This record gives sequence, C-alpha cells and structure tokens, in this order.
Amino acid sequence: MAIPNKDEIKGTWEQVKGAVKDKVGEATNDRDLEAEGEVQRAEGETQETWGKFKRGVSETVDAVGDAISNAGKNINRS
Repeated sequence: MAIPNKDEIKGTWEQVKGAVKDKVGEATNDRDLEAEGEVQRAEGETQETWGKFKRGVSETVDAVGDAISNAGKNINRS
C-alpha cells in the first residue's frame, strides 16, 4: 500500500477535529459547535477522498510508465 499523501492526512485530521467538535456540541447542547463539527468532518472526508483519487491517478501513471519501460526492454531483447 502506498504512503498517504498530504490531502489524505489533512482530511483525516479534519474529520477527527470535526467529530470532536460535533460530540462536544452535542454534550454541551451547543448547536452551533455541533453544526461546525459536522461541516468540518464532511470537508475532511472530501479532502481525504480527493487525496485518495490523486494517489490512484499517480499509481496508474506509474504503472503505465513501468509497462511502457518493460515493453521497450522486451523489444530490445528480440
């Protein structure tokens, strides 16, 4: 498995902070803090998903590059 990128890590962190705010808001009956936490958690999920997408694209590009390189080596051996 590849190493998570900056967006994945930051997105996960934002989700954690948002979840804490959400729960603290629920416990203290602070609806504004609860709503802020829900929004922050959703934004974190979006950022993490974007990071995973970018990593997938990068891995695909690397795989295509490897395939082309291997094909070139096989042609040269013939």
